[in-house]
Amino acid sequence: MRSLLFVPGNVQRMLDKALTCSPDAYVPDLEDSVPEGEKVNARRMVAAHLARLSARDIPVIPRINAYRTPWCEGDLAALVGPNVHGVSIGKIESAEDIAAISDAIAEQERRAGVEVGTIRLLPWIETALAVVNCYQICRASSRITAVAFGAEDLTDDLGIERTEGESETAYARSAVCIAARAAGLDALDTPYFHFRDNEGLKASVVAAKQLGFKGKFAIHPAQLELLKEMFSPSEEELAYARRVVEVFEEAEREGRGSTSLQGKVIDVPVVKRARSLLRSAKHTA
Repeated sequence: MRSLLFVPGNVQRMLDKALTCSPDAYVPDLEDSVPEGEKVNARRMVAAHLARLSARDIPVIPRINAYRTPWCEGDLAALVGPNVHGVSIGKIESAEDIAAISDAIAEQERRAGVEVGTIRLLPWIETALAVVNCYQICRASSRITAVAFGAEDLTDDLGIERTEGESETAYARSAVCIAARAAGLDALDTPYFHFRDNEGLKASVVAAKQLGFKGKFAIHPAQLELLKEMFSPSEEELAYARRVVEVFEEAEREGRGSTSLQGKVIDVPVVKRARSLLRSAKHTA
């Protein structure tokens, strides 16, 4: 999931527009982009669009309201079913939260006639407590397919301003990536809100990739192609990875455990990384 498109759940034209876009996942939003007075209306509108969205063979992962809000139970009742790949949920802070929401999903799966355990879960790590508990959260349920980092809510929780350079979230972003990797999951990065600034988005993606994020949320369809391109290996990266494997295998045949390429040492960790890149390219092709 390199590109996940947020769609405000209470805006008909945006839900219709989403059908003309091709993200790696649709994320109809019932939470932050929807005011309190529109929560029930958004739920109804998203539910009405699920069949059309899922017919495009793109995973549909609605973001529902947080577990302790008055809307969460109703969101699950309206959305859990065969047209939903999973649900995304914010403000998760502990493994116990995951257990509770997983049980609630199971209840709705039984009601909808869906095999229990089918619906996936994508929790948001967006508070200080969630960052501290991130590994336990990642390991709390087999439903979890990835974890998302939310910079806006985290900086709100910390009482600080989110800046363009995002240095204030560097520790948290790294912690989320490391915890997700340790749990065998992908980490997905927070949206970039300046949707007309492609250069800023590119810089944000470069920084996210360096930390270990595997994808990013989009708030506008214009961001999708850039996200797909930048979170996919370039031809230059693939060519270099193939060459790394070639020279290392040649060194192995000669009884050596390392070699060099373009002035750099090529040893086991480097070739493992190259092979992983080549595998990921086959997966996203």
